[in-house]
Amino acid sequence: MELQISANTLVVTGNIKSISDFQEIKRTIDNMISGHKHINLKIVDSFSITSSVIGYLNKLVLKDNIDLNVIVGNEQLYHLLDDLNLVSTFKAKRG
Repeated sequence: MELQISANTLVVTGNIKSISDFQEIKRTIDNMISGHKHINLKIVDSFSITSSVIGYLNKLVLKDNIDLNVIVGNEQLYHLLDDLNLVSTFKAKRG
C-alpha cells in the first residue's frame, strides 16, 4: 500500500489489508484533520478494506463531524460499502 497526500486529499494505491496499513492511514488522516474538516479519500485499486479502517472512517464522520468523501476505484469495494450501507455515510462514489 502507498499513500499520497495533497492538502485535504489522501490517495491510497495498493491493497488495504494489514494492521500497519490501518495505522498508516489513521496517522495520516489524523494529521490532515488538524487543518481540514473536509477530507477526500481516494482508494484507487484496493478491492477490500479492513474493519479497523471502516470503524475509523465511521468515527470520523459520526463522532468527529468530518466531511468525508470516498472515491472508490474498484467495483468490488464499492459493492462492499453498499452492502454495509456505508455509501451515504462516506459519500462514496465510483471513480
